[in-house]
Amino acid sequence: MKITCQREKLREALSIINTVVPARGAKPILENLKLVATDQGLELVGTDLEVSARITVEDAQVDETGVAVLPCKVALDFVRDLNSETVTISCEEEKCLIKGDTDQCELVTLDVDEFPVISHFEEKGAFGLQGGNFSQLVQQTAFAAARDAGRYAMHGVLVEIADDEVKLVATDGRRLALGSQPIDAKGKKQSAIVPTKGLQLFARAIEDPLDQIKLSFDGNQVGIRTQNAQLFARLIDGDFPSYSAVLPEAGEHLMEADRELFSQKLRLVANVTGDEARAVRLTLSKGKLELKGHSAGRGSADAQLEVEYTGEGSEIAFNPDYVLDGLKQCQSETIRLEFQQQSSPGKFMLGENYIYIVMPITIDA
Repeated sequence: MKITCQREKLREALSIINTVVPARGAKPILENLKLVATDQGLELVGTDLEVSARITVEDAQVDETGVAVLPCKVALDFVRDLNSETVTISCEEEKCLIKGDTDQCELVTLDVDEFPVISHFEEKGAFGLQGGNFSQLVQQTAFAAARDAGRYAMHGVLVEIADDEVKLVATDGRRLALGSQPIDAKGKKQSAIVPTKGLQLFARAIEDPLDQIKLSFDGNQVGIRTQNAQLFARLIDGDFPSYSAVLPEAGEHLMEADRELFSQKLRLVANVTGDEARAVRLTLSKGKLELKGHSAGRGSADAQLEVEYTGEGSEIAFNPDYVLDGLKQCQSETIRLEFQQQSSPGKFMLGENYIYIVMPITIDA
């Protein structure tokens, strides 16, 4: 096998594969990637058995076809630190030579037959949507998925397709993020829980936000095809929480505020709160919002800003980190907050198709 390709394009493909390949695999073979050189080009393959990827290296010149399995992390590190514009890879017997100008690295290869068989993307029944819209949905929701030990289904993101709309929903029990985008579903429906790692990998592989991507559900896995990648993730078994029951109706209290100013004031006040009492109180009155933070061991802070609010005076408290996590993904200049009472969930509307629910915190007066 002999290939010549652009160093930067090879580095980017190796970088994506490296996010899939485990540093310590259940099987040693999983710590490696597979190079597949054909007359059509060069493909890199990696898997941890839960998430898998096939990445095509653009404009690779294949002089000799072949297949080789070699250490992923070492290959990435060496290619990343090269200064050459192009890289030549040549493999024979049990060695693989990676060369850039006068610098080179010789890696030991492994038995190709030991490497797991990875699926190819199934076009039949696939859904099409714009890559940038899908990436945005992942960014808006994946951060809210559970990380603590507990209900395994909440460690993934619910993907629902119905009525020519795709929804992504994630929750850890303390907050919930829901984003939606139109999709050409042709009346078909689908619902599945996708691992967070898989979705984030899918989003990373989308190079051009204007490109059309394909999304396919096949048995116990979901796959995505971009211009240069095929990626797969094993679906999570279990029952996702009934999120529609958590979404509050229109609340009695409605506030509108400038996103950037609200974020800045919230960060400002949150600086004094400690880990033992990570809470900021929001007090609303006509045309004004006051934010207060307090920690017994640090002190207190307060800030004010003008907002759109005409209701009765009210207050509610949140963990500021949770609120800021959602605000970072907000695309609109104005945010809306609705809540019924101080013990009710806060409903942040952070864009036309983006809802973020945060559970309130009870703090002493």
